[in-house]
Amino acid sequence: QVQLVESGGGLVQAGGSLRLSCLASGRTFSMYAMGWFRQAPGKEREFVAAISWSGSSTVYADSVKGRFTISRDFAKKTVYLQMNSLKPDDTGVYYCAARPGSMVVTTEYDYWGQGTRVTVSS
Repeated sequence: QVQLVESGGGLVQAGGSLRLSCLASGRTFSMYAMGWFRQAPGKEREFVAAISWSGSSTVYADSVKGRFTISRDFAKKTVYLQMNSLKPDDTGVYYCAARPGSMVVTTEYDYWGQGTRVTVSS
């Protein structure tokens, strides 16, 4: 089992950058694929990015390709989401998620953090 704690959210102007962090507890961090999701006000939660357990494979939602980068640091048991060229549409609560296994997927995650809020002003 793994517990996830996100941080790094905040208020930023359009065009700015933020880096979100997700600290995982537990000894088997390297055995989990990790993902980032977000939920905008009044909308359903949506997939943003994911990374395989090895870190060698990533996948992104079309809406963030070329602007966001997901990465992981095994020594720190942390997953990052670097967000550049932010837009007001990127506003929402961002959640970190984990699922056991090697595949990088966009759904069916088992463990979730509590979320960190990102607000992008125009």
